[in-house]
Amino acid sequence: MPGGRKAARLAREAERTGNRGKRAKAPEAKRGRRRTGAVATGSPTTGPATPPHATRWTRFVKVVAFCAATAAGSMLLLRGNEALDRLASPVPPDSRATAPAAPADAPDPGRVLQIIAHPDDDLYFMNPDLRYSISAGLPVTSVYLTSGEADGINAGSAKQATTAPNKPAYAEARQNGIRAAYAKMATGDRGSAWKRSVVPTRGGGHAEVDVLVAKPQVNLVWLQMREAGNVYADVPDSLHGLWDGKVPRLESMLASGTPVKQKFAYTKDQVVQTLVGILEQYKPTTVRSQDPTPGRYPDTKRYTDHQDHFYGARFVQLATAAYAKDVKDRPHFAVQNYLGYFNGSLPSALDPDEAKEKLDILDTYAWLDQQNHCGSDAGCGDLKVADHPAGNHWSDSINYARGTSTSWLASDKEHGLWAFKVLDGQVAVWHRQGLIGRWSGPDLLPGTGMDPGVSTVTLKDGRIAAFGTRTSFGAKPADYRREVVYAVQKAPGSEEFGEWQSLGTPETADENWTSDISSPAVSVDGTGRLAAYVRDGAYTLRGRVQQADGSWGPWDKYGGSDLHGTPATGTDGAGRRMVFSATSKTVVGWVQPKPGAPLGPVTPTGLPDTTLPLTAEGREGGVRLWFRKPGSGNVRTALMTGDGGLKVNNLTDLGGLKGFGSVTASGHVLAGRAAGGQLGSDVGGGRPWERSPLMFVGAPSSTMTGKNLVSLAVVGLDARLYVTTSADAPDAYLAPWQPVGPRNAAP
Repeated sequence: MPGGRKAARLAREAERTGNRGKRAKAPEAKRGRRRTGAVATGSPTTGPATPPHATRWTRFVKVVAFCAATAAGSMLLLRGNEALDRLASPVPPDSRATAPAAPADAPDPGRVLQIIAHPDDDLYFMNPDLRYSISAGLPVTSVYLTSGEADGINAGSAKQATTAPNKPAYAEARQNGIRAAYAKMATGDRGSAWKRSVVPTRGGGHAEVDVLVAKPQVNLVWLQMREAGNVYADVPDSLHGLWDGKVPRLESMLASGTPVKQKFAYTKDQVVQTLVGILEQYKPTTVRSQDPTPGRYPDTKRYTDHQDHFYGARFVQLATAAYAKDVKDRPHFAVQNYLGYFNGSLPSALDPDEAKEKLDILDTYAWLDQQNHCGSDAGCGDLKVADHPAGNHWSDSINYARGTSTSWLASDKEHGLWAFKVLDGQVAVWHRQGLIGRWSGPDLLPGTGMDPGVSTVTLKDGRIAAFGTRTSFGAKPADYRREVVYAVQKAPGSEEFGEWQSLGTPETADENWTSDISSPAVSVDGTGRLAAYVRDGAYTLRGRVQQADGSWGPWDKYGGSDLHGTPATGTDGAGRRMVFSATSKTVVGWVQPKPGAPLGPVTPTGLPDTTLPLTAEGREGGVRLWFRKPGSGNVRTALMTGDGGLKVNNLTDLGGLKGFGSVTASGHVLAGRAAGGQLGSDVGGGRPWERSPLMFVGAPSSTMTGKNLVSLAVVGLDARLYVTTSADAPDAYLAPWQPVGPRNAAP
């Protein structure tokens, strides 16, 4: 059957399916929709009867729903000393700690490993993702690089001057606060018991491993290295100093009460090997880390984040690279980076209810009631933060430092699908031939060091180009480098891609702006010329444009100020390229006067403040933007046009499910992260937003597949691709989710 007839058949069947389960449709004018027709939810538990052609997908989605509901019973349970029997020489877990085997085609629930610098970085900067993962019953392990001993004074401002410093005791108090916070997230009882043990590390030291008795899939690993004790000052005895070679070893700072009694010191390589051992033992499918390139303030040139945060994240980069290279018997893994202190300077990303839940956990960590529920003389929490548990508005927000692109799913002229995500530090490619062909992948493109986040664009000749950033390390600290790279299909539809080519970076010296550039935003204008834009370390827009002969121009300066996140770009109906960027107050934009011309000057849009991720797509003769309302999670949209200057048309609130992060839009389908961490979808036509059972890493992506179908994809916390489709027609529904490729389970 020719491809066009297949598409028509699928569209008709999807429409018939939608008619069987359709609800009353609200008038289009009431919601101010920018789309026509409607599509339905991706929830396999609430959707209509599955059409005959989707029988195989139905089998898959029943397994997905089953695993989401029974995750705690289908995962690796780590108990007591079995949690990390030997970090130095990992061994397979005892079969008694393993749940019954899942069916061969069942998705693995995934395993999350967080590596953070200080006790509380996870609560401030990775929540509510952390709470969502624990609530879903996933195995979650948090690794703390330093003891966070600071000045050793566990007191609020009123009692600080009269409290004697005791660094081991303050480190213990912070541990007690973290245990209470995790116990509350997992069981509702902050006093729920932990089993604490000592294990040797691959780096030659010892770690404390805590296993929550009631929920043994929740683990804490304390490496107990010395912290810097200062946000930005030059402190040799620190992760920064160890990285730069100012000290040959970083000593331990053992908390009082820890079962670890023997002091130790790590070289730079021993820190890396210690983390590799932890990765090998836990075999995560999602690794969460802090931002390794947070930048500096333009006026003072001080770091925008704590030096322990981003140098700790750089150690994680080295460790995950070594783990990916040297350990073969492991599942694929994805990495998610989180913005730190700068969250407090940006519009709040969380709905008030979500922010309250986050603050409640921080209150537990801060030990507000000061009741000795933990039985420790050191204290049961961190009284330094008790005066202001919310921090600098950190409890109101969460932002991903990378991986916010929604253009990683692409369709070709034969209606095939291509998905590009970073796994194991390489770009993974999944491919479906034609409309109903078999999927292949994940296949890893040659080339390591890739940062989370891939953007794609289809060139004039039909080839797909994939863009991202790559981090490289050298023998010297100054050799740390982050650059924009791209690879292009060798021919339309080909599964072979050319080698990664470098566009360099506008930030050539790490010491200037900590290599702080955004991911690239890419588009092709009406002349067929390709362009890539980034936000640089000075918070301005920079870009390179491909010339007619295929060469690239320099990193041009386009101005702007106070730009944050990754720019968004699209091409309007006249072939003019538009570029947009969020600031802390509004959105600004640039537009080509005509195709082939340089971008015009930076222009205020007059849009209200928005949370960071912007999504842009050329449609309706202009470029439509999607973004979220601060302090709400609601999705907003506006059509941007360029005739007579950049103009905003019909700013509309589309509602939402109290989520945060990037929103993807294709045809009638909108999708993004909802409260709870699952995927929320809006299909128009007056229907409410609905959610799927899938939890995922990074951002969702969608694309039109031909003229009649929308394809939507996420990569789950198990680092596996999941795809659904829908007819782009009134009253159609999303098909059940299809997992692609083999289960990504631990061997």
